[in-house]
Amino acid sequence: MHIHILGICGTFMGGVALLARSAGHKVTGCDANVYPPMSTQLEAEGIALIQGYDPSQISIGADVYVVGNAISRGNPLLEAILDRGLPYVSGPQWLAEHVLQDKWVLAVAGTHGKTTTTSLLAYLLEAAGLNPGFLVGGVPLDFGVSARLTDSAFFVIEADEYDTAFCDKRSKFVHYRPRTAVLNNLEFDHADIFPDLAAIETQFHHLVRTIPRGGRIIANAEESLSRVLERGCWSEVEWFGRSDAWHVADGQTAGATAFALGDKPFGEVVLPILGEHNRLNALAAVAAARHVGVQPAFAIEALAGFKGIKRRMELRGVERGVAVYDDFAHHPTAIATTVAGLRRRGPAGRILAVLEPRSNTMKLGTMKDRLAASLDEADLVYCYAKELGWDAGGALASMGAKARVFDDLDLLVSAAVRDARSGDHMLVMSNGGFGGVHQKLLDALRIGAA
Repeated sequence: MHIHILGICGTFMGGVALLARSAGHKVTGCDANVYPPMSTQLEAEGIALIQGYDPSQISIGADVYVVGNAISRGNPLLEAILDRGLPYVSGPQWLAEHVLQDKWVLAVAGTHGKTTTTSLLAYLLEAAGLNPGFLVGGVPLDFGVSARLTDSAFFVIEADEYDTAFCDKRSKFVHYRPRTAVLNNLEFDHADIFPDLAAIETQFHHLVRTIPRGGRIIANAEESLSRVLERGCWSEVEWFGRSDAWHVADGQTAGATAFALGDKPFGEVVLPILGEHNRLNALAAVAAARHVGVQPAFAIEALAGFKGIKRRMELRGVERGVAVYDDFAHHPTAIATTVAGLRRRGPAGRILAVLEPRSNTMKLGTMKDRLAASLDEADLVYCYAKELGWDAGGALASMGAKARVFDDLDLLVSAAVRDARSGDHMLVMSNGGFGGVHQKLLDALRIGAA
């Protein structure tokens, strides 16, 4: 089968492309404004990419067009497909019908931490010799690819609550029908498609409705997820994040994290990833892996070898004694936990936060009143606000001279490099390519040292 993917460089659709290629299908695709790591990953796999959405692409004669959720009515290629009555399907539906059928699906849902927890869970199953297939919304460093198809009975997937496609406004995760589901956390996000938190809770409950009686839900013991399960639950539930359920604590060893279920301890490990949020991510992964037979003591010991994920506190380089990190954080909660995680690491030197409010929720200004507080632990803030649509300077005014706003990326880079000194940590946060700012910063630092 020849499938042509519209929006192929999105993290999800790129993963679908890799899985389809592994399953023996011919895969091509198109996108606009592509950026690494997905574009380079696809090119490395020999998948042909076409820039843009010209209707002439229908001449390639694909058997089916797989349409990503970034594609809207009015897209010229989509309109040509509809006008000619050509076969099309959403990415999640294609995945469910061609990959997930007959698999034991382990799905990780939640507002924050999906990519990290999914990567951790796939890593733990791999360490246990279960050889899982997976699809992650990022690139786990332990695997080097965002998706993999194997002959294993197990498939681990990042379960996004964003809508499925132009023709299917349900959340993506309702297609996956997991037997093991992690509900990591839940707060308001995606203001472009959800009017309020209650609407997102409804979608999460739709996911709960698809889990079989013999399945298991690993749920964060927080108010919003409690409300979701109070609406009806037909599966076994294991809670985490409270002392009478799965929980974490400081270990006996300096810097170690201990894991326990109620009053039963399982072990401790010095985690290679930072922050309280990542301790909970690791806890959820250990609990979920237990459902498929991975013993917690083994999983906890294995955690020490986890390498992390690209664009999750990824060190991109050090120049002139200044470390430049890349992180995907874009929601105020994620921004705050990322900055705090770096701060708790105890590095000497200041944290210089370089931020692009790029997500649809941030562009709408829904979270602008929370932005300053989320950056409170940073020493200096550089916000890129070109075409933002709301006053970032006003939103950050309470931070005084500590925060500066720029419409020109080169001016932002110049200011940040001018302010930096040896021992500082530049933390770049965006859910997009951010104009290659990471390398621009490193290059400018290098030139300044020459």
